[in-house]
Amino acid sequence: MSNSSIQDYQFIDKNVAAKLTGLSGDTLKRYRQKGKLQKDIHWVSVNSRVVRYNKTLLIDWIQNHQSNPKAHSKAIENYLASLPSSQKKTKGKRS
Repeated sequence: MSNSSIQDYQFIDKNVAAKLTGLSGDTLKRYRQKGKLQKDIHWVSVNSRVVRYNKTLLIDWIQNHQSNPKAHSKAIENYLASLPSSQKKTKGKRS
């Protein structure tokens, strides 16, 4: 089980993502378009004009995508496990 919770994952705009990673907004867009950054993992589309980046996974990707891809895959697994849709539903007791 993961120690991460959904609160550990913050979404940021392209300007913050660019500053944080040292990559330009255009490079981030190109990485999205080429699939280097995965939709609904590393970034989400809020609407047709707004994209937000998963801060934690973006930093992890920068650090690990070449040198330790297994570690980055584990970070993705932890994120997915933290989502409310991945939580086990508990049955309530009836009185």
